[in-house]
Amino acid sequence: MDKVKILFLAADPSDAVRLRLGQELRDIRESLSRSKQRDNFLLESRESVRPRDISQAIFDVEPHVIHFSGHGMNTGELCFEDISGKMQPVHPDTLANLFELVAEQVNCVVLNACYSEAQAKAIVEHIPYVVGMNQAIGDKAAIAFSVGFYKALGAGRSFEDAFKFARVEIQLEGVCEHTIPVLHKKKLHQRLT
Repeated sequence: MDKVKILFLAADPSDAVRLRLGQELRDIRESLSRSKQRDNFLLESRESVRPRDISQAIFDVEPHVIHFSGHGMNTGELCFEDISGKMQPVHPDTLANLFELVAEQVNCVVLNACYSEAQAKAIVEHIPYVVGMNQAIGDKAAIAFSVGFYKALGAGRSFEDAFKFARVEIQLEGVCEHTIPVLHKKKLHQRLT
């Protein structure tokens, strides 16, 4: 079996509230390394991601799962970093256009950022499973979601099951933000005959 390649993209612009992205990456890595199917996964990460870094990282890693962790705006834009480390928002349609070009390769996208559901809705036109956040989400809940998601994937669960386990993981942490993550599934186009 080929390894499932996961690309973790993190952006924490210096002009935004600081996030615990390093802890999230460490916890994901730990969840996968403890899993019984640990040899089936390869986790690569890129930090301080600028918009132009996204496609290069996809070319380099050829991931099946792309996980973005960082900030989102209530306008639906995700925040990457510009050359000086400041916030550079990216519109939902822009990322959807990029994901259309890698739709044959990428099976799941996790947008672990506030207000990322608009991005998820745009990306799911091309990618089978996309997770977004329907409002602001705190660091503790976001990290718990990631841990639960990759713990379940590492146990051989489907993307849908991993999403459900991830929401329960938030509850197990005693945080009441478990309804914020939302899973979108690509609609299959049926042929008319």
